[in-house]
Amino acid sequence: MSTLTLGNGLPAGGIRRGGFSWEFFALELRRMLRNRRTMMIALIVPPLVFLSYGTQSGFRTQVYGSGNMTAYAMVSMALYGAMLCTTSGGATVAVERASGWSRQLRLTPLRPILYIATKIMLAMLLGFCSAAVVFILGAVLGAHLPAVAWVSCFLIVWAGSLIFAALGLFLGYLLPASSIMQILGLLLAILGFAGGLFFPLHGWIGDVSRVFPTNGVATLARIPFGGSSGLAIALAVLNVLFWAVAFTVGSTILFRRDTAR
Repeated sequence: MSTLTLGNGLPAGGIRRGGFSWEFFALELRRMLRNRRTMMIALIVPPLVFLSYGTQSGFRTQVYGSGNMTAYAMVSMALYGAMLCTTSGGATVAVERASGWSRQLRLTPLRPILYIATKIMLAMLLGFCSAAVVFILGAVLGAHLPAVAWVSCFLIVWAGSLIFAALGLFLGYLLPASSIMQILGLLLAILGFAGGLFFPLHGWIGDVSRVFPTNGVATLARIPFGGSSGLAIALAVLNVLFWAVAFTVGSTILFRRDTAR
């Protein structure tokens, strides 16, 4: 009996109906590792940016909470790298819809929700690696944090980047494949600067920055080594909850509209 094989080498019969498919996960992992642009953005760009401004001698001696400004820059760039990975991972649905890969997958028993879950898992895996590289560089090059803060900051950075996977899915179903990655790069840079991700913002600019999702996640990621008031933390929690719901609801609506075609 012949087995239906999809264009990317995945045997349709290898996907169990209604259950998670490790075969599909392994295939998607190989496809991700072969994407040089994605790997460069994830593992090279954030560390290079951190090296360019976070390791200057003034940052190493300038105190921020119970750490120093090098640690502040390290957490910022680790979050930015994780954001790039999770958002890009979610947004790849636009490219796969345009190439017909999504339509091929509908020939298999794979449920659409498990397709989305696999994309998010891979994006979070790549985000973990990106943040880990920046943290390792920070540890070697002068970042100072209490021992507990090293672990706590990393976990909050990684978990907080999950809401940007929902943003990536939303944009992936909203924008055309031909322009999604260019728009994505510009949008994340704007969100980074506007949300005070790369350096502290003060005055009315600092007040405005609290509405951006990058500010909420960054504020929470810096809690373990201080520097944030109780009000700022409460606003950050509300910020993260609001944007998590907004991105998830938006991507769910567009996902259902796409699968209903």
